[in-house]
Amino acid sequence: MCAVRAGAFLLVNTLRLSTAVLADRLARSFDATAAELGTLHAAFFYVYAPLQIVAGVLADRAGIRWTAAVGTVVMSIGGVLFAVAPLFPAAFAARLLVGLGGSVVFIATLRFCANWFRPDEFATMSGVTIAIAGLGGIIATTPLALLVERTGWQTAMLGLGLIGLVMGVIVAVAARDSPADAGLPAIEGVPSAETLSLSKVVTNAKRVLGGADTWLVGIVLFCEIGVNLTVIGLWGVPYMVQNYPNVGVTEASTYALAGSVGLLLGPPLIGRLSDRLERRTVLMVAGGVVYTAAFAVLALGTPPKFVVGIVLFIAGALGGAFALGYAVVKEQHSAAASGVAMGVVNGIGFSGAAVFPVAMGLVLDAYWTGETVAGARVYTEFGYQVAFGLATLAGLVALACSLALHRRAESATVAAEPAAGDD
Repeated sequence: MCAVRAGAFLLVNTLRLSTAVLADRLARSFDATAAELGTLHAAFFYVYAPLQIVAGVLADRAGIRWTAAVGTVVMSIGGVLFAVAPLFPAAFAARLLVGLGGSVVFIATLRFCANWFRPDEFATMSGVTIAIAGLGGIIATTPLALLVERTGWQTAMLGLGLIGLVMGVIVAVAARDSPADAGLPAIEGVPSAETLSLSKVVTNAKRVLGGADTWLVGIVLFCEIGVNLTVIGLWGVPYMVQNYPNVGVTEASTYALAGSVGLLLGPPLIGRLSDRLERRTVLMVAGGVVYTAAFAVLALGTPPKFVVGIVLFIAGALGGAFALGYAVVKEQHSAAASGVAMGVVNGIGFSGAAVFPVAMGLVLDAYWTGETVAGARVYTEFGYQVAFGLATLAGLVALACSLALHRRAESATVAAEPAAGDD
């Protein structure tokens, strides 16, 4: 069942990050500016982000099996329509549909982890889930670039969409919501899943939205998810092609691949470390410091190519530190409210992926050289530095919120300790 859900979520990340490899081809096919490419990339998240609370409600109320299955099918239909879109508006609408279906798969997967694994395994399993996204990101870089060169981008995207339709059927047949649904005994420390009334779901949502930590975690994820999906998923490849001599799309995609490899390796390791140490926020702070410093390197100049690969690897890997915010929020609410809780913070987080692509696109358009190469616009080196300066600023905001979370966690720990001399 883990493998089935992993396959569906892997496809979500492959589709949402495919625009990096396709950027030049999409620019030529639709005569698109940087802002328009950013909008096309972000279309996925215009639907994805606001529907995360709905995804949490569906996971808690309708069950994770059918939520994930239907979402995968809808997303895949969007992928097929994107492949055959004749004009920019049709492609934009298809990306919206991909985001609509994909919006429920991640939360359903996290809810699955909450139902099937002990509390002291949750950070590890959420890290594994995010690593699956990294694997999808790897597929969306060099492997996809090679496939696109061989078949064309429309054929490649059509193939992904058809694979997704099959995957949706497999999820419906093979997955189960809980051990009880599978006829298995309960897992130690995991409450049995219950079907909630609508009023109970609304009550849980209000409680989650009223928590300060919810918003602090949400802002951390807003910055990290927004920047990573924009840099690794859209502008990383054009940056390499336009700023380094004799670098083509396929070679440039290997540097974006470094970010996805980081996402594959970092979150499970950091999640496991967090479960062993029983610490969350201190790792978020440490990750925030290194993450911000890494993007500052790109903002200050154009370093050697291998340094870009290291920066993108660090950015992907340290997504695992920020992802500990999911565990922070989950642990503050009952098991019955876990879907809504994770849906809320995920919705806030993925709003960043709707904002940053357009923001960076506008920055780059301001530094367009007036030239085009094979139909794609060329931007100045300084323009990319300004765009990475925006990423660095986002890292600082995420770090500040992580520090606030850590201070609140430490204060809560001190308050919970019995006073000296108490029995």
